[in-house]
Amino acid sequence: MRLTVIILTVLLAGCAGRGSHDLLAKTNVSAPASEIAATHEIFVATTRQKATKDPRQVFDGDRSLTTSFAQVEMTVPKVHQVGNIERARGSANPDPAKDFTAHGVTFYDGAPQFSKAVGADVAMRGKRALVFVHGFNNGFDDGIYRITQIVHDTKYPGTPILFSWASAGKTTGYIYDKESANAARDDLEATLRMLAKTQVKSIDIIAHSMGTWVTMEALRQLAITGDRDLGGKLGYVILASPDIDVDVFKKQMIRYGKPDKPFAILLSGDDRALKLSTLISGDKPRVGDYGDAADLASYGVSVVDLTKTKGADRLNHAKFADNPFLVQLMGDQLRTPAGLASDDTDPAQLDNLGQGLGKAVGSVAEIVITTPFKVLTVATGG
Repeated sequence: MRLTVIILTVLLAGCAGRGSHDLLAKTNVSAPASEIAATHEIFVATTRQKATKDPRQVFDGDRSLTTSFAQVEMTVPKVHQVGNIERARGSANPDPAKDFTAHGVTFYDGAPQFSKAVGADVAMRGKRALVFVHGFNNGFDDGIYRITQIVHDTKYPGTPILFSWASAGKTTGYIYDKESANAARDDLEATLRMLAKTQVKSIDIIAHSMGTWVTMEALRQLAITGDRDLGGKLGYVILASPDIDVDVFKKQMIRYGKPDKPFAILLSGDDRALKLSTLISGDKPRVGDYGDAADLASYGVSVVDLTKTKGADRLNHAKFADNPFLVQLMGDQLRTPAGLASDDTDPAQLDNLGQGLGKAVGSVAEIVITTPFKVLTVATGG
């Protein structure tokens, strides 16, 4: 038993795997504008406590009974490579010319002030918003870095919002994280309702790993109240590597009902993190490595099987964001509002997108897409 725990601890470290969760630098390092690729203003809604022991973390892993709101200014260096998150090691000061760098945090007194700020940004950026919900073993910094990378690499045109629930940010915290995810359902629901009251026309959601549980529960609660699509403003729903029991997910979808536009499930049969989650959960299969795509599709979702594409981490748990081809593919989709997007995936578009990216994707590169209507196999290069 002790050996199993040690193996789990070592392998699960791949979900985030950082000993330090500092976001802010001890000392600001400047870099010439010519070395900066872009600046991104990331809005934040979080169920974490504000960090008092180490203010550089901004928010820590302790739970709050209320939602806090903030905005983080992030820069991306010119040397950035698609799919990567270039960041300083440990507690070292980030160099904006080389690393993703946080330059400051704005705290909001409450939901009304935050809503006003987000609403102004939404109106300025074309009335679209992207909500990212992180997964297990993520510090506040991990979520900020990941949404910045996603927004930058996909060239998302709208307002980015991180929903950060109180993950402990450590490999031994699986059960704690599970309860934190449960505790955050109402807060995510309230955040989505708040966004829907702005001038936004489309609210897109990307959730990863255990964050998909928080997301599906919030959507289920919206459905129970009769407002499952946020008054017609719900856009894309992308569930990447869902750490949800398959039977539970089916019940969630039954209660939600078949979406007007299928949710996208990104899964991979070689996701080692989810295999370990399956072991912890009593050998019940997780959605993110489930082998029956047609079964899932029957509940109104499009299943994208990424098993034959490569990930950048040894657990193959974040392919959606760290594989250059998949990031670009997701970006091409996200840049078209959900209400205007075609339900069909164009094989020619995918083939063209794959040209020149074969080396990054790997020698075997094939995506299998199963929708409620058909199955499509796409070769992406090699």
